[in-house]
Amino acid sequence: MSGRLDRLLRPKSIAVIGGGAFATNVVEQCVKMGYAGDLWPVHPTKSAVAGVKAYRSVEELPHSPDAAFVGVNRRLTVEIVTSLRKRNAGGAICFAAGFRETKDDDAEGPALQAALVEAAGEMPIIGPNCYGLINYADGALLWPDQHGGRRLAPGERGVAIITQSSNIACNLTMQKRGLPVAYLMTAGNQAQTGLSEMALGLIEDSRVSALGLHIEGFDSVSGFELLAARARELKKPIVAMKAGRSEQARAATISHTASLAGSDAASDAFLKRLGIARVDTIPSFLETLKLLHVAGPLAGYTLSSMSCSGGEASVMADSAEGRGLRFPALTTEHRSRVKETLGPLVAVANPLDYNTFIWNNEPALAATFTAFVSGGFDLNMLVLDFPRADRCSDADWWPTVRAFEAALAANGAKGAIVASMGENLPEAYAGDLIRRDIVPFMGIAEAMDAAEAAAFIGKRWQHPSSPPIGGRGGPAKPGRRGGRVGPAGRNSLSDALRAPPLPLMGGEERSELSEAKAKSLLAEYGLAVPSGRKVSTLDEAVGAASELGFPVAMKALGVAHKSEHGAVRLNLASADAVKAAARDLLPLGSGLYVEKMVTGGIAELIVGITRDALFGPVMTVGSGGVLVELLQDSATLLLPVGREEIERALRGLKLFPLLDGYRGRPRADFSAAVGAILGVAAFALEHTDKIEELDVNPLIVCRQGEGAWIADALLVLAAISDAKEPAYA
Repeated sequence: MSGRLDRLLRPKSIAVIGGGAFATNVVEQCVKMGYAGDLWPVHPTKSAVAGVKAYRSVEELPHSPDAAFVGVNRRLTVEIVTSLRKRNAGGAICFAAGFRETKDDDAEGPALQAALVEAAGEMPIIGPNCYGLINYADGALLWPDQHGGRRLAPGERGVAIITQSSNIACNLTMQKRGLPVAYLMTAGNQAQTGLSEMALGLIEDSRVSALGLHIEGFDSVSGFELLAARARELKKPIVAMKAGRSEQARAATISHTASLAGSDAASDAFLKRLGIARVDTIPSFLETLKLLHVAGPLAGYTLSSMSCSGGEASVMADSAEGRGLRFPALTTEHRSRVKETLGPLVAVANPLDYNTFIWNNEPALAATFTAFVSGGFDLNMLVLDFPRADRCSDADWWPTVRAFEAALAANGAKGAIVASMGENLPEAYAGDLIRRDIVPFMGIAEAMDAAEAAAFIGKRWQHPSSPPIGGRGGPAKPGRRGGRVGPAGRNSLSDALRAPPLPLMGGEERSELSEAKAKSLLAEYGLAVPSGRKVSTLDEAVGAASELGFPVAMKALGVAHKSEHGAVRLNLASADAVKAAARDLLPLGSGLYVEKMVTGGIAELIVGITRDALFGPVMTVGSGGVLVELLQDSATLLLPVGREEIERALRGLKLFPLLDGYRGRPRADFSAAVGAILGVAAFALEHTDKIEELDVNPLIVCRQGEGAWIADALLVLAAISDAKEPAYA
């Protein structure tokens, strides 16, 4: 392990500045953990802190400290950090709060944070507003409180955890799940050193098996991309618990650490793109880390389950419902192998209720388990709740454990023992199972969350990494990717930027193009748009329809949500029908748009682009048409996006069976749909700084060989300050 944070993360000397309870706790915890390096308390008047010799100032320390815990008030923190930098210290934990997170209530806070960063210079600082670091591998604790963890044994590996919440970090140390922890770190405000850089420093340690992140806000898009790439290289999987699914959580995030959380859909898409699994609860977070520590990522989503209870078998089956996980049925040959080891009264299935006929018969249990596990499942589960030791005996449970262990070894398989209730798997037993390379799961729902997360990582790692996204805060701005780009497309959009801005709420401005102009730009870019004409009279409408060829569609321009306002007429098959429709629609808007009717449609999609403050252009694909809000069937992708990602997103939609020829119906032109979505993405990337919003709804996907057509489009451009005159009508 080497890098900017090396001395801070694995210190051979620690300076503890401050004389209050928090600084005293740091000294006491280091002594209690058996830290073998130099420990130097610093206090201007005390001769000792917690029985350890103290020094009057940073300048009087015997040598430059590798790490320092700064436990003084916020103003003095800046002075101390200056002194540490001058002594060439390896880094500092800044404990004090009252910095940028107080920006709404305290004008001094942000200024002090800026001064702190300037004082540190190139010296790494963690925080401020954080508890710091526990290194359980070396017994180094820059930690101002009690904790419930244990030091790793020589040669033992453990997970690394980083959280922006110090209280959550404290709680995590108290877990009784048998999870070995190598590092626990808090990020605080990430004033200088971001969460992704901390994580990179931790995963380089060979004693770290997997990484867990509690994320309130992303410090750097490019930093997380680098972290995910390095984690994949090192085969160290990452699971995240990302706050921000609710509006309240996003507000709390900003007030807590002044972090930029990003929209939740975009954050979720970003984590998926990186191959970082996401879970929603602290228990599932810990159980996923446990699985990743013991077994690593899973190759796929297939599970087996064994229990001596039909009730437990049913609960296991139900718990996989609605997930990517599945309990595949046994093949005839596999079922026969299992059946040979059990009596005639046992129904062989997956999940399996092996009954109690062979309970406490270790050879018989081993034979059944070995036969069942031979099915090549990605994870094999044995449901086993231990009796409480204070009132009962668990002697008869261990033959089952040993038989399962033997079955896994015989098949080279991954396995887990699942206690339906966490309290029925004591911490000592969980540790013993981990040493046997068996995952000790506490809770069925948590086990399913963990298995799904590990399978997601395993499947994602089977595919090439995605390219860097084109958002703000990411790497260099991407060039053209995919799609045919002609000079007319670029110039027309630049011209359109000179359109007069439209006022929005909050004093912002935007330029919204007419449907006719938006479609013209997309067509010039090479996308499939039905031929159309803008007209302003009944006669012009009839003439345009005759020229385009019947049937046609007609829309009133300048009307938002046309379907809701009756501003659309479809399948107009004659001049009289066109004239009647034009008579009804002309009073509704600023003109008419007549276009060739798309026929042979199999399904309608929506393809939307919005600009996220953190991730840049974000694409939504989903079920389109007038029921888009009702169906809520969509997937979110970040740009640039590849064909495989788009195909995967479309196959995950509830709508997909329609595209695939549902119940004998014609199949849709799936390839054309993917190509159209790729084209929209390329258009958005080409003009990423100009487009505020792009909404294609519907994208009509026709029969195979008949294409996918942009039937409606909304294009909103970012306003520019030197707008002069309209470039569109």
